[in-house]
Amino acid sequence: MRDFNERCAQCSEVNWGLTDGGRFYCRSCHNVTERTREVVNTDFITNSRVQTISKGLKRQEKTDGGCEWYICEGFQLVLKKQVEALEALGVCPQMKDEILYNFWRRYLQKSKQAYCKRPAGETVKALSVCESSTDVDSDPERPSLLHLLSLSESEGDLQTDCSFASSVSKVSESTSVYSGSVDGSLYLMKNQKEKLRMTMPMTLSFCYLALLWVREPITLSELLRFVVEGHIPYMNVFQHFPEKMKLCGLDLKIFCVESWPVYEEVFNKMHELAAFLDLPRFPDITESCFLHPDMLCMKYLMEANLPDELHNWTCRVVKKIGIGEVDFLTLMPGNKSTRKVKYDVLAAAVIVVVLKLLFLLDDHYEWLLSEFAEERNKNNTEGGPYFEFKKWYEVVKHSLDVEQKKLDEEKAKYLWRCEKPLFYSVKNKSKVLKRRQMVVNLQNQFGKLSGSVQRAEKPNPSSFQLSWSEENTDGSCFHGHSLKGVLQEKRGLLTAMNPDYWLCTVKLCNEKLCGHLAHYREVEFPQSYHFVLGLFSFLLRIQPSYIHDEVCMIEHRLFNKKLCKKLKYNTVLRKSKRPKTSSIKPM
Repeated sequence: MRDFNERCAQCSEVNWGLTDGGRFYCRSCHNVTERTREVVNTDFITNSRVQTISKGLKRQEKTDGGCEWYICEGFQLVLKKQVEALEALGVCPQMKDEILYNFWRRYLQKSKQAYCKRPAGETVKALSVCESSTDVDSDPERPSLLHLLSLSESEGDLQTDCSFASSVSKVSESTSVYSGSVDGSLYLMKNQKEKLRMTMPMTLSFCYLALLWVREPITLSELLRFVVEGHIPYMNVFQHFPEKMKLCGLDLKIFCVESWPVYEEVFNKMHELAAFLDLPRFPDITESCFLHPDMLCMKYLMEANLPDELHNWTCRVVKKIGIGEVDFLTLMPGNKSTRKVKYDVLAAAVIVVVLKLLFLLDDHYEWLLSEFAEERNKNNTEGGPYFEFKKWYEVVKHSLDVEQKKLDEEKAKYLWRCEKPLFYSVKNKSKVLKRRQMVVNLQNQFGKLSGSVQRAEKPNPSSFQLSWSEENTDGSCFHGHSLKGVLQEKRGLLTAMNPDYWLCTVKLCNEKLCGHLAHYREVEFPQSYHFVLGLFSFLLRIQPSYIHDEVCMIEHRLFNKKLCKKLKYNTVLRKSKRPKTSSIKPM
């Protein structure tokens, strides 16, 4: 090293070290040159056996036509496909290169997989992308894979972490047997969990985080529904990988998904990711933003086929309990004092609370109101018809059952196996393709014999799953129906005729310990309440218990003062051993 005094081509420093392959590398910028150390002393012991053979560091192509690739490169390609699908759905183009790309680059840097310097004292023992710049010059036919898969076409190669690559080389022989990627086995080791290890559900967390930053009119429930419907690549997305990226063994465990994404998992990972990236406060969620409860309530009222007049009541509830405030709705990563807002679930819960305020939903009062409205509609010749809860229940339940049956059939018919056959060697490629073609032909023949209908093309994505038209003459649309049958004027304001209100729970649970603010069991609640929860559960594709949690939170904010008085009164009653006679009245 003392005899090699040339300056580094990148940083102009003279600070050279030796790799295990015998080549010089710059300790300052980690640039690896093609220059190797000349052996001066050729003395050797005869009859000695060679114990190790130093392998070259160049990323050579494998004999089966594949090339060496890293797990982060695979996830980068998945994100690229997903954001391109979102752009096709109408998302602003800036989300790809200006938002998601920066989030991904920050994640690679924070997890020390790229865009970072090698820790001091480490030696270069495996190829990193910073070395690949010299390989590109010597092998112009195969450019850097990370450059090909970069989210931004204008950006250059990533500088991967040399320490991460050095650890890969120690088990390169063993990993090549169990995975097609270089770091497949290392990626699943326990110590990688400390760096918020990337998973397939986290790709959707990345997408939702970027959507939230640009305040696009897509909620998390819609994003996951588009995934299930096949509009956003997620299931078997690895079939879009280039031919040279061979997947086998542990790679399939990482990229092969055998279940649909879960709302709660993607939501929680999104918040962990935002804190891990140390992101600043997100753009404000104002009243004009689609994610504001007033806007989402309007959307879900239309989709649930409920009267338009209910929107005035949802706005009153939102304003009274302060869940429409900017500070409440805006995401502030890392701030543990703020509540994690599920915008779509919150809006659905507001509608449920309003329905309880007006109709009580106790399997008795709402049916009495329906009988009253039915009698008024028979004699009503002027104005819009009165809203009948019973008739609405029958119409919506019929449509809901039909759509639920279609959804169940689609899930049952879904082909979990990848359409593109997987083969791990060139020798078996022709056999696998021939076998796959035989299977497809047999499926088509049996389909014709059984008379099964061929799969139609995917319908265009829509924000509404249930549509109702006021032009229908069968009276199945309730948007223009009046709430006069359940309201009364008092002191110049319209108030509910319903004098009572029942709480889902008197005391909330610790969400951090239990995972829920309240426990939901169907047998413990009225069927009307369960039906309304089931309706929004279908629209949002989540469990009813999550909507029930938000309903309990809203109720405790709405009746906070009365609850405190009731709890104090009950404490006095227990001490005096007198019967409880207190009740809560609605606002």
